[in-house]
Amino acid sequence: MAFMEKPPAGKVLLDDTVPLTAQIEASQSLHSHTEYIIRVQRGLSAENSWQIVRRYSDFDLLNNSLQISTLSLPLPPKKLIGNMEREFIAERQKGLQAYLDVITTHHILSNCEVVKKFLDPNSYSVNYTEIALQHVSMFFRSEPKWEVVEPLKDIGWRIRKKYFLMKIKNQPKERLVLSWADLGPDKYLSDKDLQYAVKLLSSCSHPYIYKVTLAIANESSALVIRPFSEKGTLKDLIYKAKPKDPFLKKYCNPKKIQGLELQQIKTYGRQILEVLKFLHEKGFPYGHLHSANVMLDGDTCRLLDLENSLLGLPSFYRSYFSQFRKINTLEGVDVHCFGHLLFEMTYGRPPDTIPVESFPPAPSAFVVSVLESILTCEAMKNGMPTVSRLLQMPLFSDVLLTNSEKPQFKVPTKLKEALKISKECIEKRLTEEQKLFHQHRRLTRAQSHHGSEEEKKKRKILARKKSKRSAYESGEEHSAKYSNSNNSGSGASSPLTSPSSPTPPSTAGASSIPPAPPPPPLTPAAPPPPSTEVPMQPSPRPDVSTSRGALLSSIQNFQKGTLKKTQTCDYSAPRIS
Repeated sequence: MAFMEKPPAGKVLLDDTVPLTAQIEASQSLHSHTEYIIRVQRGLSAENSWQIVRRYSDFDLLNNSLQISTLSLPLPPKKLIGNMEREFIAERQKGLQAYLDVITTHHILSNCEVVKKFLDPNSYSVNYTEIALQHVSMFFRSEPKWEVVEPLKDIGWRIRKKYFLMKIKNQPKERLVLSWADLGPDKYLSDKDLQYAVKLLSSCSHPYIYKVTLAIANESSALVIRPFSEKGTLKDLIYKAKPKDPFLKKYCNPKKIQGLELQQIKTYGRQILEVLKFLHEKGFPYGHLHSANVMLDGDTCRLLDLENSLLGLPSFYRSYFSQFRKINTLEGVDVHCFGHLLFEMTYGRPPDTIPVESFPPAPSAFVVSVLESILTCEAMKNGMPTVSRLLQMPLFSDVLLTNSEKPQFKVPTKLKEALKISKECIEKRLTEEQKLFHQHRRLTRAQSHHGSEEEKKKRKILARKKSKRSAYESGEEHSAKYSNSNNSGSGASSPLTSPSSPTPPSTAGASSIPPAPPPPPLTPAAPPPPSTEVPMQPSPRPDVSTSRGALLSSIQNFQKGTLKKTQTCDYSAPRIS
């Protein structure tokens, strides 16, 4: 086929689901307008960032493009007079920053093409609609029976996936949908295995998988044709939307928020779990479950876009489950995405935050029980339940399935091995991304904790205590040195004693502290005269601590009245003879 022959070269495998953040760093006035310098960052690494310059008119054009969502976005109003004043520019900069924060944190808006082009024009300068038309035209050269009825503009959320309404020339009333998709960052199959696996999709027969009419792939993209359903998807049912309308218009701001009936929740949920179990048993990776990928056919749900994982496309909910290290397999990803879908079926809207702290009243306590096992903080820490475990829970265990169609999907052993390796590579990239996110979160928490007012006060108190302690220790050291210098003297000096205690006779050879080894006993020059009194033996020299204690004790016990009165003869006066 011509479609298989000419793939475009120089592809960039960029993950479009990685969030972009934007921070206005400065503003500058040039002539009659103001430019805002914005720092844009992809993901967690500050190294993966760049600067863009935007005027207010650029913000206004972006906002006009997003009006189709019917959301009330906080773009600051225009001002014709006084718009160059410094105070006004500063105030407007704050307003534009708040506007950027809203569109970059909104799950649907942040992934739409106009926002990506506004923040990252270099990566999204290609017109993917034209590229898709080129591929479709090449396909029609070899398959003349197909004809394009109209392009289905922006009915999906992916930037690099385009849709066309088709018909067969000899069956003009039958409508089909052609989807063309570029390859993604998780494409790990060889070109040969990819082409074979995509072609195999048309042979898959399962009561809860939507039929594929034709599927082909080349080295850079794939093309899949399916029947068109006027009823639309499960998401169209929940949001009461028209299938052909743009994604932003259908799902951003529904007019009426209302969940499905309990029996619908039970039946659809059971059917989806059954097909997930089937794919897991076949070793076929999916990882792309959300309500817009579930087609409705009467009371039956049928899964769409099985080719996404083969092409390496990132999941719609990747920015959610990439934050939690326990969701590290495609089976776990499918269960997590099922939690989002069940929440949407129950409450008519997606959850505000993940994890969910508390759930609003539901049609049944069994619904909340399933949601708690998937979307709570505890579930994120402990890991996802298996599909088999969910099927055993009371919400789904009593559902009777009436469809008797026998599933058929033969995957050759060699392709199974290739799919297994591809699945492991996809999970490895996810694990590495989760590890980086975990490290970044720990660092952010540490910095936030270190910079908090409470921590600053604690550090000040500790610094004061440390300063006082060091001053006290240095004072003690100085006092000890001073005392030691007072207590140290010449070798003939006598130790200090209390006045009330008898003074020991002086011993020759006594040394200062620390004491030297005792000298040999001195031999008297002449024997002493005989005496009736017993001579006093010289007492050993007290140590410094004893002397100091004795000195302090004598000072404290000193009494002036114990002193003897003396008579003084003054001879200092001049004498006159």
